[in-house]
Amino acid sequence: MARKNFGAKAYSYPQPVWIIATYDAEGNPNAMNAAWGGISEENEISVCLSANHKTCANFAVTGAFTISMADADHVAGCDYVGMASGTKTADKFARAGFTATKSELVNAPIINELAVCLECRVIEYNKETCILRGEIVNVSVDESALTDGKVDVSKVKPISFDPFNNAYHVIGEKVGDAWGSGRSLL
Repeated sequence: MARKNFGAKAYSYPQPVWIIATYDAEGNPNAMNAAWGGISEENEISVCLSANHKTCANFAVTGAFTISMADADHVAGCDYVGMASGTKTADKFARAGFTATKSELVNAPIINELAVCLECRVIEYNKETCILRGEIVNVSVDESALTDGKVDVSKVKPISFDPFNNAYHVIGEKVGDAWGSGRSLL
């Protein structure tokens, strides 16, 4: 079987499309798109963010941020907040089509249009490595994304970043059961 080498790159599937939201010192919401991150402990998330982002200045002041899962219904706004700079575009959040409700648990905005939100406190941010670590204090889900009280991925329609082709793909087809599909191999 032949293989093609792509070199040392951050190419893997799936890469989340997370929209990180913060308030600035005046209480204005800001959002950015980030794909390099993951769950690093049961209640901890880690994200790679270069220090020049307005988001980093914001969470340095507030000590908090939210991470919402980007979805297929809002792909244009989610992509836009990854292209526009919050330091140059004052109304970036609104231009993306987003509205905010302040989290009851952390000093950060919940993006009303995105169904799944992780509400986080800053544990630490390392400007050298660009790694933000946050404590997940709550996961809130809009009731419109629930079926019988459970999160319904077909209603959330989360998207994933395809770094090989600079594309977004919707996630949703079930192909097995976690801690069940492999049972026949035990």
